[in-house]
Amino acid sequence: VFPGHWRGVRPTMPGLLLLFTAALLSSWAQLLAEANSWWSLAMNPVQRPEMFIIGAQPVCSQLPGLSPGQRKLCQLYQEHMAYIGEGAKTGIKECQYQFRQRRWNCSTVDNTSVFGRVMQIGSRETAFTYAVSAAGVVNAISRACREGELSTCGCSRTTRPKDLPRDWLWGGCGDNVEYGYRFAKEFVDAREREKNFAKGSEEQGRVLMNLQNNEAGRRAVYKMADVACKCHGVSGSCSLKTCWLQLAEFRKVGDQLKEKYDSAAAMRITRKGKLELVNSRFNQPTPEDLVYVDPSPDYCLRNETTGSLGTQGRLCNKTSEGMDGCELMCCGRGYDQFKIVQVERCHCRFHWCCFVKCKKCTKIVDQYVCK
Repeated sequence: VFPGHWRGVRPTMPGLLLLFTAALLSSWAQLLAEANSWWSLAMNPVQRPEMFIIGAQPVCSQLPGLSPGQRKLCQLYQEHMAYIGEGAKTGIKECQYQFRQRRWNCSTVDNTSVFGRVMQIGSRETAFTYAVSAAGVVNAISRACREGELSTCGCSRTTRPKDLPRDWLWGGCGDNVEYGYRFAKEFVDAREREKNFAKGSEEQGRVLMNLQNNEAGRRAVYKMADVACKCHGVSGSCSLKTCWLQLAEFRKVGDQLKEKYDSAAAMRITRKGKLELVNSRFNQPTPEDLVYVDPSPDYCLRNETTGSLGTQGRLCNKTSEGMDGCELMCCGRGYDQFKIVQVERCHCRFHWCCFVKCKKCTKIVDQYVCK
């Protein structure tokens, strides 16, 4: 029998074991590829544009977490990749700020999947994470355009607002939020659009959920960009104003998306492959709203299956009745009290000229940690 010619040959037990192992490894590799995300660009430093060589495919092939479509965009827009990474990092930091007093606090668990298995659940926390990271990319690319860091875009070309006073100049160099929005849509959504699941399946419902939340994040940045102006004139007078389009502070974007999180709509997939409200008495979500398809997991206890890290060891506020309070944060398990020594600046005095000199004071502070 020639090698590879299986006719009439019964596979032996080692052969069956080898085939089973290969199939298992293949399925693991597929799950791992699915778990990886472009968010990993925030965790792994991306080379600056000046270090790229045009058409140098290895740069893109070595970046973790990219889907095939995102890898192709990387090859076309290599200089954008560092700013996508910055945008992802901005989104993650904002997520951690907004959820700092919640049981799930947007913790990163590794450098490839970033948030771990908890993102495989289509919860409202996942919805917020997708939205805020997409918003971060719009923010970073728009600003990079304005600063002349990207060869394919420049200052904003937004038309002059109709309500701008006639004697004010419309110019300056505004944040190019139009380009940032378009590029973020192309790049971030590429991963979802190349998936091909059966119509009406749970997997398709999750894809539609992700696309909706990506769009909500992008629109938050786009709609919150506003006109900024600068005065010109002799001796500080404001006889002339120059105005341009400017991005809102990202904290404001995060605050708005957090409000959208609180009012997120529970959805389900129909047989026709559309998302519909679980409770039809609520208003239909707009493109600016967040949606979710799965209930949130129990974030109280560590669970390897759901990816929940639990709240054991988290700091809590003994006097608060909110989510950061020990009763809610610790899920009724109780808490331990510790005393720590804090060192801070005190008795600061200004000395002529020109510096401030302070002393160091220590105080003992009580801290409470969930059991």
